[in-house]
Amino acid sequence: MIHNDCFRRHERLQGLMRASGIDAMLVASNVNLLYLFGQIYSGIAYIPAQGEVQFFVRRPQTYGAQPQIHYVRKIEQIAEHIDLSTIGTIALELDELSYSEIERQRKLLPHAKLANATQLLRTARMVKTEEEIQQIRQTAEAHMQVYRQIPQLYHSGMTDVELQIEIERVMRLSGSVGIFRTFGSAMEIYMGSLIAGDNAAAPSPYDFAMGGAGSMALPLGSSGVVIGDGSAVMVDMAGNYGVYMSDMTRTFSVGKLSEEAYRLHELSRRLHGEIMQVAGPGTSCADIYTRTLELVEQEGASGYFMGLEQKAQFVGHGLGLQINEMPVLMGRSKDVLQTGMVIAYEPKFVLPHIGAVGIENTYLVTESGVENLTPLEEAIIDLKP
Repeated sequence: MIHNDCFRRHERLQGLMRASGIDAMLVASNVNLLYLFGQIYSGIAYIPAQGEVQFFVRRPQTYGAQPQIHYVRKIEQIAEHIDLSTIGTIALELDELSYSEIERQRKLLPHAKLANATQLLRTARMVKTEEEIQQIRQTAEAHMQVYRQIPQLYHSGMTDVELQIEIERVMRLSGSVGIFRTFGSAMEIYMGSLIAGDNAAAPSPYDFAMGGAGSMALPLGSSGVVIGDGSAVMVDMAGNYGVYMSDMTRTFSVGKLSEEAYRLHELSRRLHGEIMQVAGPGTSCADIYTRTLELVEQEGASGYFMGLEQKAQFVGHGLGLQINEMPVLMGRSKDVLQTGMVIAYEPKFVLPHIGAVGIENTYLVTESGVENLTPLEEAIIDLKP
């Protein structure tokens, strides 16, 4: 059964389509079928700018008899149900699907002008419905419950990989679905990232806020090094306890860190307070980025901010079905915050021979400001018994 919240999502997307002069859209990617249908299936969705969305299902053929659901053997059968000849502009997921899939869909409408559906779908997904927000609240609560257990998982002599495995075990036992959805074919990751000591400064080929050497198979995050005394341990493990995601980073230590490490960690906390305290509907994402950099520079911390040799060019991002949704909190962003957006804000610092410090929280944009959905202890917690 297609639940009512999906229809609200359809209406939002169709409004964007009409404003962009798009007559219809075809959707076949898992993440966007999940958004439109509420479940993942093999097949395709047809979204007209006006009227009901139609779902063409190859498998599983188990959703029962509904007017909007058609069971088919191949996607070409949509022409048996819809007059495609009247479509002037068709939008396809050009940034999500393979060339062969796009070509197959294109042959259904050889007369139509082609548009890119990916950006419209990402724009539609920026603003969450009440049901989506409730699911993010639930996963954020489970996320925090797991982080509370991290101090009990560490023992002396552990490697960063061993500690990450223990956290992943607790995550799975706590309901994590074990998937970390990202946008972009080159964005690969574990169930999150854990970086300790000098490994925090290792640059990664991926566009994440922090790097880590990882392994040859996945050059990101923990690399098998023993977590030494005086190391910072940054945990950025996924909030994937349902369909929607939360994002949260907390910093731990093994023994005492330098005074500079504690100062920069407190600066990260202060940035959250000062920047998020005044954010709300209408706040420019570019202004959040610029103001963050200004405050960091005032504190003489620019050299450590968001990496050492390789620095991230953003301080936060949207999230929902994927961990890196729109908007992006970066200098060239044209987006402004809107009620119903969910964003992660993550000002972080890397110190040589110590590691990364700072926090990340998930925030809901409300009519009057922003609400922190991950209000967990933010101070550096010493793991050393």
